[in-house]
Amino acid sequence: MELVTGIKGLQTEIVTDEKTARARGSGALEVYGTPSMVAFMEETARKSVAEALPPGTTTVGTALNIQHISATPVGLTVTCESELIEIDRKRLVFRITVSDKGGIIGNGTHERFIVNIDKFLEKTNSKLIND
Repeated sequence: MELVTGIKGLQTEIVTDEKTARARGSGALEVYGTPSMVAFMEETARKSVAEALPPGTTTVGTALNIQHISATPVGLTVTCESELIEIDRKRLVFRITVSDKGGIIGNGTHERFIVNIDKFLEKTNSKLIND
C-alpha cells in the first residue's frame, strides 16, 4: 500500500456503558461520550494508513478540530469513516465523520504525524532522567 491522499478508513463499534459520557467523566448522561468518539476517530485514522508507513514508524495524533453534534444511546452501533485529505511531508490530515442510524453524530478534521518509534520513545523517555 502506498501513502497517498484518498486512503479511507471504516470501522464500527457498539456504544457500551463504558463508552458513555458518565463513564468517561465528560458528562452526567448515559450517552456516547465525546472522549470515546475522539478515540474512535483517532483509531480509525491511524489504522487506515498503518500498512502504508515505512517499517519502524507509526503515527501520533497532534490536533483535532471536531464537533459532537448528536447524542447516541447505549446499544446503538456507530460508524467512523476517515479519509486522508492532505500529506505534507510527515504531517497527515484526515476528514472524519461518525454516524449512527439517525445520521451524522460527529465530524471534523484530525492531524497525525509520522514518527520513528525508537526515536520518539527515546525522546519521550528522556523526560524520566534526572538532571
